[in-house]
Amino acid sequence: MVGLNDDVSLDIEEIYNGGKEHHVKTCHGSVSVVVYGDQEKPALITYPDVALNYMSCFQGLFLCPEAVSLLLHNFCIYHISPPGHEFGAAPVCSNDPSPSVEDLSDQILEVLNFFSLEAVMCMGITAGAYILSLFAIKHKKRVLGLILISPLCKAPSWSEWFYYKVVSNLLYYYGMSGLLKDIFLQRYFSKEARGSSEVPERDVVHECRRLLGERHGSSLMRFLEAVNRRHDLTDGLKSLKCRTLIFVGDQSPFHSETLHMVTALDRKYSALVEVQACGSMVTEEQPHAMLIPMEFFFMGFGLYRPGRVSDSPRSPLSPSCISPELLSPESLGLKLKPIKTRVPTKC
Repeated sequence: MVGLNDDVSLDIEEIYNGGKEHHVKTCHGSVSVVVYGDQEKPALITYPDVALNYMSCFQGLFLCPEAVSLLLHNFCIYHISPPGHEFGAAPVCSNDPSPSVEDLSDQILEVLNFFSLEAVMCMGITAGAYILSLFAIKHKKRVLGLILISPLCKAPSWSEWFYYKVVSNLLYYYGMSGLLKDIFLQRYFSKEARGSSEVPERDVVHECRRLLGERHGSSLMRFLEAVNRRHDLTDGLKSLKCRTLIFVGDQSPFHSETLHMVTALDRKYSALVEVQACGSMVTEEQPHAMLIPMEFFFMGFGLYRPGRVSDSPRSPLSPSCISPELLSPESLGLKLKPIKTRVPTKC
């Protein structure tokens, strides 16, 4: 395991004990923001997928010691939860207007202004990646870079719209039932991780199933309906010039949409990492696959991991297993072609 200095060890302990939660009042309702780290450092904001919050969406990555040494050494983390998705959230009043994706992206701007943040790094998963991409298109000067995991970027197809409309109706009448938990777990995880009648589901899936049971159906339904009314970002992405690192699992239901997003972005500023045998939520299912690509991505901003030890045995990639042509500096500080992260035992 990578050797960590005392400061990073304290950061890991802080994550286990919890950060400081703030409730930011915005024009579209109150937003929970949990802050970890030194607020004098550059800011990294996160936004989760539908039905999740930062613990169920980013815990696997942020509890990885190597990731802590990279992320908390360089950033103060601001975990933003969609309205009603934070821990202990009360049910949303049925009379409150449902937010749109535009409203949710505007909340991010108000959060940044509340904390007096200028340009920030952004990390989002699927629906959260869409919200952050929309924010980056609308407020280009407020975004340093994007780290997107299995992102959405197009308007929903008719079949997707109808599918999640049925899910919303089921939430309305039955709440978060066992059937709906299975539907959402299929959205997040690979078939291998979800298990079968012969093989039990992995611990990370079991924990996510438990956390889904804590969601209020009304809050989830509002976020789901907002995402189901999203518009196409393709034209806006073409003008986006911030550096963008994209991860996608090859078993993600949104794999083809992610590839579409990559073609829309300027190739000089974007890179794709495809993770084999993984669903949408790479941060939980295969967080170590993100470490080396993120490390080189941050090098383009002059950021480094302290006490770096090469060829970490816990990382599925090591520099010696990556072709040198993939590591030549460009505007990212690195050129990453689409790469597979399940490497052979002998390089």
